[in-house]
Amino acid sequence: MKRTERWLMEKLAWARHWSLRMRFGLIGAVTLAVLVAALLLPPIVQVQKYHGFADQRACFGLPNCVNVLSNLPFFIFGGMGLCYLASAVSSRAFAAPAERLPYAAFFLGAVLIGLGSSYYHLAPDDGRLVFDRLPMTISLMAIFSAALIERISVKAGLYLLAPLLLLGAGSVIYWRWSEINGMENLNPYGAVQFYPILSIPLMLLLFPARYSRGADILGAIALYAAAKLAETLDHPLFALGHIVSGHTLKHVVAALAFYWVLRMLYRRRLVEAAEPDRETSEPALNARG
Repeated sequence: MKRTERWLMEKLAWARHWSLRMRFGLIGAVTLAVLVAALLLPPIVQVQKYHGFADQRACFGLPNCVNVLSNLPFFIFGGMGLCYLASAVSSRAFAAPAERLPYAAFFLGAVLIGLGSSYYHLAPDDGRLVFDRLPMTISLMAIFSAALIERISVKAGLYLLAPLLLLGAGSVIYWRWSEINGMENLNPYGAVQFYPILSIPLMLLLFPARYSRGADILGAIALYAAAKLAETLDHPLFALGHIVSGHTLKHVVAALAFYWVLRMLYRRRLVEAAEPDRETSEPALNARG
């Protein structure tokens, strides 16, 4: 384990001395707060000027060329991740083969983001935006399922994978349906985006790791946050010489988050579980795949 990771894990260890009831209570409180906010806050609507990206240059016969082609890293890192999971060497990173499933969905989501975002940027509008956002929810819900497996319960994380993926996709479908029917509401989609970013670091704080390199996931979250910041600075960044826009940078930096997770998987190894009451102590689940 790297020195920086060891230092960070030592700093976080104090919260793991709380009782299981306290830790699960905190996770539950955060979950409830996000749900209540999504249900009770005034509905967020999609501002149409969102589609007016700063860089609208065409090249190679493609409209909005740079914003289309900057999705290439999603294909590269998503494909690399899927190839890694299919290789024999990935067995070093997982206690059981089934634990690969959330990461397979995560990297597949990256490939689909590349497809959906490219399609959207060819002619940006709300209808095409569905194909951009839906794959994002696949990757977000998949990495949340992986965190549940590795920090709380293997059984729960695997059992919840499919419902979480449906929940994420449903948030995008609901937004589009609500828009078409004149009662637009982006709140559920916002909750799907926000909740994993909040809850995964909380799980790192509250529960011990089954694998080394656990702190690396914070790097992926930081990259995703940087991508969202670049998105908000689309026009100001493009105004600095008209070289690259904030939205183009968003694509590249967000794709790097997938690389960072792949890097984590490649370098990590199984470590001894710290709490015997966790379901990960089952021999069948601890057996190397």
